[in-house]
Amino acid sequence: MYRFLLTPRWWGINVFVLLAIPFCIFMGSWQLGRFEDRVQDHRTADKAASAAKTDPARPLAGMLPVTTQTSGKQTLATGRYGKQLLVPDRELDGRQGFYVLTLLRVDGGKALPVVRGWLPGAADPAKAPAAPGGEVTVTGALQASESPGSNGVSTAGGLPSGQTAAISAASLVNLVPYTPYDAWITLDKADAGMKAVPPAAPQNTGLDLKAFQNLGYTGEWFVFAGFVVFMWFRLLRREVEFARDAELGLFPDASPGEGNTSGSASVPETGAGDTDGEGEVTTVDRDGDRARDEAAGDATPSTSA
Repeated sequence: MYRFLLTPRWWGINVFVLLAIPFCIFMGSWQLGRFEDRVQDHRTADKAASAAKTDPARPLAGMLPVTTQTSGKQTLATGRYGKQLLVPDRELDGRQGFYVLTLLRVDGGKALPVVRGWLPGAADPAKAPAAPGGEVTVTGALQASESPGSNGVSTAGGLPSGQTAAISAASLVNLVPYTPYDAWITLDKADAGMKAVPPAAPQNTGLDLKAFQNLGYTGEWFVFAGFVVFMWFRLLRREVEFARDAELGLFPDASPGEGNTSGSASVPETGAGDTDGEGEVTTVDRDGDRARDEAAGDATPSTSA
């Protein structure tokens, strides 16, 4: 009954199933591993953020480039404040406002973007306090350059002069007359009545929507594996039922032109005939009867005078 499993059609089905199930399990395990890595990174970032509050600040030169290990760490830099910009549409403590970003020119001619604080309301240069003059030494949390669309960074364009949507070297290079660092810092203590901006966690380290998407994909891949097994057993059961019907002579799905499919024996046509009381078919040879009648008529004696 199961000989159909050796047909080319079922060879193809079996090979597909044998390949699909391990693939689905592998992909589900990989997505689960991605989620576990994000959880571990989140714990590491929390520990690093806690340690950064007590660790001594280190010079900027020894902290670059920014990595997941140096992001959020305390750093210090010395220089003179230069051009000032506003970063609109930034939320803090549930309120909408803007950052006051000032470029600190350090030795070597490069400039370090420094977020000196946050103010509520629409971005207005008149509200932003002027930066201190002369040489200053600032201390703050080191941050990586922002990407539009991540961590609340606006993707809006066409901002007024003196504003920038993202704090990054790529965004600032066309707005300031000097080369900015590919990093920025947020002061621990804001200047002139502004609120200090807390450092953000490094990208791809928090338990955000993307992390839980990995967990959702894990469940989907394991569901796919179970669906493949379910469909294989369903096709097998259906094929076995067809094979059993074929052995019994039952083909309910066959078309009328493919032969008798009713499961009952057919009665051969015998031309004209009668059936006796026992249901047997009695055939009548009409040509033979006609010949005998003609012979009988020839043998009848004439009675004419």
